Parts: sequence; C-alpha cells; structure tokens
Amino acid sequence: MTQKTSFHILLFVLTVVSTLFMGSYFEGGDPIKDPWQIFLGFPYSFTLLAILGAHETGHYLVCRRYGVPATLPYFIPAPPPFILGTFGAVIKIKSRLPHRKALFDIGIAGPLSGLAIAIPACFLGLMFSEIKPIGTSAEGLRLGDSIIFKLISYLALGSVPANQDIVLNSIAFAGWFGILVTSFNLLPIGQLDGGHIIYAIIGEKAETLGKVLLGVLLVLGYFWPGWFFWAILLVILGFRHPPPVYDFIPLDKKRKLIGALMLLIFALTFIPVPISLE
Repeated sequence: MTQKTSFHILLFVLTVVSTLFMGSYFEGGDPIKDPWQIFLGFPYSFTLLAILGAHETGHYLVCRRYGVPATLPYFIPAPPPFILGTFGAVIKIKSRLPHRKALFDIGIAGPLSGLAIAIPACFLGLMFSEIKPIGTSAEGLRLGDSIIFKLISYLALGSVPANQDIVLNSIAFAGWFGILVTSFNLLPIGQLDGGHIIYAIIGEKAETLGKVLLGVLLVLGYFWPGWFFWAILLVILGFRHPPPVYDFIPLDKKRKLIGALMLLIFALTFIPVPISLE
C-alpha cells in the first residue's frame, strides 16, 4: 500500500467517524456520553458517503475510460459543529483532457452517479419521515425545496396539507443534501461540473456566461447569504476553463442534447434558498 493510498484511506475513515457522530446527534443520540450511540448515525453516514462516493467515482471511472490520470476520491471530514460531518469529496485530474467529448462525459458522470443514489435515498427516507403540524417541532433549520424533491415527496407521502410540515429523517436529509450538492456542481461556471459541460458545448463563450451568472448569484445572495460565499469562491477559482488538447473538435449532436437534459436537471435540483432559520 502506497503512502498516497494510505492517506486516502485515512481521510475516508475520519469522514466515516465525523458523519457517524453527526448522524447520531441527528437521531437524538449523544456519542460523547455513550460511545455506543455513535452507531445511531449509520443510516445517515452510509447514505451520505454513498452519494458523495458515487459522484466522485463516476468522474474517476470516466477519466480511466479516456486514459486521463486522476486520483482516487479524497473524502474531507468536518468535525462538529459543522452539521453535515463532511465538506464533501473531490478527485484531482492530473493532466489536460484530450477533447470536448471526454470533458463532457467526465462532467456529467459525477452528477448523474450521485443522483442515482440521492433520489432513491430521498424516496426511502421520506417514507419513514414524520409529518407534523407547523409550529409543533423544535425551532431550527428549515430546508428549502427543489422541484425534484417536491416531486419525490409527493410520490412518497402524497399531498401534505399546507398547515403541516415534513420532519426529515437522517436518510432523507442525506438525500436532500445529495441533491443540493448536485445543483451546486451543475452551476455552469469555471471548473465545476456544469462548467465542464458548458465549455464542451460552447467553448470559450462559457467564460462570458460564467461572469453573467456571477451577477445572478450576487442578486440571489440578497435572499440567501450563502450565495455570496459561492460568488467569492468562484471568483477565486476563476471563470476561465482550460481548453482540451484538441479543442477544435466540436461536440456531437447527441451530447449536445444530453447537455440540454443536464440543464433541465440543474433547474429541477436548484434551491434558491437552501437553508433558513425558523
């Protein structure tokens, strides 16, 4: 086992522990007082890491398919009080991509793989979540709804009366976060997954589009301050996307149609105000 592989494993183990802790608290446990209660967090930890792992593994496998060197996923632990227990996962691509086809396929692989786990997780978790009258639950964070999450909620629970609310269990919460991560990554800016996709379709014009969307994020920041953080982060990372080696080879029509589908998925997963205080 190489030193790099050991580091990947260490980060993954630490992320398992941190998500188990937060999942236990989510279920009403206290693993500090009773260490055995850490296992109450297993449903949350397993679901969330499966979603994040599927996302990054999707990127990794398509990189391998095109002969593009890439690292294994780096899972990033986040200790309390960060409520998720993780800052997510990433892979590092070590070389320029050969052409737009590879760029596009790598870009869509992560979001689609993550959603393939997140959507069933939401459905399963919602089936076992509670429905309570508004105002009877303890005050805390209120989660925003995407169109796709509303649809899943309707399929799992039917129509919920306006005077009642859904209290998500830990599996549904992990699925909700997986959908949110997909939405963030599909922002068509810079080197996010959405940035890969849009560059593969329109080339250097993607930089101009990214700058326009930065203004949109700043406007959205009036409704949710977290968009200001995203705007600053994207400015730091930059709007310019490194071109593939054979950038002159255009993307085929089939992938352009899939790109339009990814834009629809972005719209369905987007949450203008992801989190607010009750």
